[in-house]
Amino acid sequence: MSSETPDHDDNLQWHRAIDGDSLEDGEVRVCPVGVKSVALTKLRGEYGAIDNRCPHQGGPLGQGTVENGKIRCPWHGFDFDPFTGEAAGGPDFDVPTYPVDVRADGVYVATPAPAARVRTVSDVLVETMTNWGVDTVFGMVGHSNLGMAEAMHRAETEGKLRYFGIRHEGAAAFAASAYGKLTGRPAACFGIAGPGSTNLLTGLYDAKADRAPVLALSGNVDSSVAGKGAFQDIDLLAAFADVSTYSALIRSGSDHAELMTMALKHAILNRGVGHLVLPDEVQVLPAPDHAASGPTGRMPDLRVGPPAQALREALGHIAAATRPVVVVGAGAKADMAQVVSLAERLNAPVLTTFKAKGQISDRHPLACGVLGRSGTPVASWMMNKADLLLVFGASFSNHSGISPYKPTVQVDTDPLMLGRFVPVTVPVLGDVGVTARALTESLRSNAAIVDQRTEVAERWAVWRAEKARRAAAVSGSGRVSAATVFRALNELAPENAVMTVDVGNHAYSFGRYFEPTSQAVLMSGYLGSIGFGFPAALGAWAAAPDRPVIAVTGDGGFGQYLAEFTTAVKYDMNITHILLNNGELAKISEEQRSAEYAVWQTSLLNPDFSALARDCGAYGRRVSDPADVESVIGEALTYPGPAMVEIMTDPRSH
Repeated sequence: MSSETPDHDDNLQWHRAIDGDSLEDGEVRVCPVGVKSVALTKLRGEYGAIDNRCPHQGGPLGQGTVENGKIRCPWHGFDFDPFTGEAAGGPDFDVPTYPVDVRADGVYVATPAPAARVRTVSDVLVETMTNWGVDTVFGMVGHSNLGMAEAMHRAETEGKLRYFGIRHEGAAAFAASAYGKLTGRPAACFGIAGPGSTNLLTGLYDAKADRAPVLALSGNVDSSVAGKGAFQDIDLLAAFADVSTYSALIRSGSDHAELMTMALKHAILNRGVGHLVLPDEVQVLPAPDHAASGPTGRMPDLRVGPPAQALREALGHIAAATRPVVVVGAGAKADMAQVVSLAERLNAPVLTTFKAKGQISDRHPLACGVLGRSGTPVASWMMNKADLLLVFGASFSNHSGISPYKPTVQVDTDPLMLGRFVPVTVPVLGDVGVTARALTESLRSNAAIVDQRTEVAERWAVWRAEKARRAAAVSGSGRVSAATVFRALNELAPENAVMTVDVGNHAYSFGRYFEPTSQAVLMSGYLGSIGFGFPAALGAWAAAPDRPVIAVTGDGGFGQYLAEFTTAVKYDMNITHILLNNGELAKISEEQRSAEYAVWQTSLLNPDFSALARDCGAYGRRVSDPADVESVIGEALTYPGPAMVEIMTDPRSH
């Protein structure tokens, strides 16, 4: 039994729609058949198939009801004949019908072969993205970004793109930010109009604050209703104006490839967020005959040397110093070899900001660990003894612990970072690596300069003895101390691991206790956004799937994005999650006590996170005995896929 066939029935493709006995008489149902959806009806023993889309506003006819032998649209009450597609409102509203064949193994529906694909505006945008090297997208597909999503789907099928569907757009932005921090290259995050795009903003502010390149793509409402207060209609250009270094609306007549190029060029060169708004109808317009563009001939060499006068002044101060120290921030990440070479010529201790943790191995005889609130007493001691600071790629945040009272030579590629909060003795504008090499090649050191390596080793011996004492101490709470956790990680974390760290007491403990060798460390530095840690691990894995990825979070931060654990399982991401569960927002409790307030509303009601991990299909173990910490972490690190070690920690021990 078949309904009326559409034109071109010699080009039909048959699809099994349902089992033969699954539809009751008088019932209509939505059935996917190929790339189409049909409203399949059984009435008086016969089957009919019509297009599922009501011509009024696209209502799903298969979700309607069969009344008086007609399908009634659930949105507006239009009636359609289930066999002929005729509409009660007249022939202008008739819908296509499709042949039906009842076979032994089910009910089949035939639909026309898909039309030849038309290259769309979205295709041009995606082609330009991939030409620029953007091959990773984190996002959520929805009704106002489907055209762009389909172009991404085609690019993924061709092997040019990887798409990771997340559970919350905020996680997509954090993941893209982490990808940019690790690689220096942008990934994209992707959302729909309205809330789908505004959910991106916190993660994008993290990228802005830490100067990570990210491409943000916003689907938007149809241009015909934009600005009229339509469903999910907000001014996305206004919403993204502060967070982005570039933001533009794609119009039908735009130079689409050039706007994507502008977004990416701004993101890369300004190390921030490039943003595009894509109206729904523009996404699927046939593309003008414009080629997708790429970076050739568009990008300069940024390795600019310092001005001669500033270099002479810096060398003069170095020549007069007897106890110089080198301070590195995240801006020196790509040039550590040149910076360390200079430090070794001066036998100068190397201190890092918290954001720069891991940029020099703590096993290096000049390394002193992190400076500031999350730092080591080794670094603070050597800072206090210094008579000159050589600062590379750091911007003197109020949390960094860099002394504003010491003579300072500051090197940065961004003129706005030089003397950002207080004047410095010699501001040097130049590439960190080029400038460090120039200083080393022209170096004249003081004859009385102190070899500080012995003192660095002495301070480390004192601090490591204290860390060992804290790790061995028995907690009266029956929980595990943070010192114990990070002692185990010091022994077990692979040297090529990427470690993502959230915000909270565990992060302060990580800064103090963990001694990196060559691990890469990612954190929400200047924004300090709780919730960063686990979504960042998704981004780190996407950027470096061959490296071990270790997420270190607290229960407060992970609780904000715990559904993303299913994302890690879905894509089989090899992420080991070390979750320090102390049952409260312990850092906030401390701040309340410090201000002599009552501790209030910082307790947390947590699930068994390790059981959640197992329910998701991953490895999950809970640890409350210090004796088990090392063995369980070791087991998790060898697990081939997502793994969680939930460690019940003492909120007073960090």
